[in-house]
Order: sequence, then structure tokens, then C-alpha cells
Amino acid sequence: MVSKRKLYSKPRLTSVNAKIASEGSKFDTVKWLVVVLLVAAGVVGNSMYAEQSLLYRVIALLVLALVAGFVALQTGKGRAFFTLFKEAKNEVRKVVWPTRQETLQTTAMVVVVVLLIGLMLWGLDSLLGWIVSSIIG
Repeated sequence: MVSKRKLYSKPRLTSVNAKIASEGSKFDTVKWLVVVLLVAAGVVGNSMYAEQSLLYRVIALLVLALVAGFVALQTGKGRAFFTLFKEAKNEVRKVVWPTRQETLQTTAMVVVVVLLIGLMLWGLDSLLGWIVSSIIG
């Protein structure tokens, strides 16, 4: 016989951070250290080779950034971020985007409201300025 407590108990929810921590390997700290060292090498190298061509420095920084990104994606949090990115990309595909006419109408409404509020604020500012200048003298 199953007790009522078991039938009506709520399922336990695990936090996302706990799930990511359990998915990560024991080398995640080392991988993040490598990422930090690659970024630091890019910053120091860019300042040390300031006299070199900007093109070469940018290419070197891009290569270092790609390598650091690749290493970061090998960690538990990096994989979770990549999964989140893919899911967000899929959600953007589901969005119903407005038509050109809807966009133009909405933009026109926003411009009109901004102009009206601007005119009201200008009028209020002028009125208050006139009142203060008449009081002060």
C-alpha cells in the first residue's frame, strides 16, 4: 500500500547551477584558467607589439579569441551556454515579425507621441522659466 504522503508530494526541482556543476568535469577549473591566460596573453601581446601593423594584431587577437572560446565551450558552463544559445535561436525563428506596413505605422505613432511630449515639455519649461524670471526680476 502506497502512503498518501508519497502520492501528494511535490517533485523536487534542481537548480540549473547544480545541474551544470554536476555535468562539469574535474578539469573545468584548468580549462577556465587556460581561457584567462589566453585572454591575458592577448592583452599583453597587443600592448607589447603596439608598433606592429594593426592588421596583424587584430588577426592575432581574433585567433586567440577563437581558441579561448573553443576551450571555454569544452567546460560544463560553456556547453550550457551553447545549448541556451541554440534554444534562443530556435525561439527567434518562431517569432511572428511585423509587416513593413505595421512597422511604419508603429514608428509613425512613436514619432508623433515623442513630438507631442517634447512640445508639452518645451511649453512647460518656457512657462516655468517665465514665472521664475518674473519673480526674480
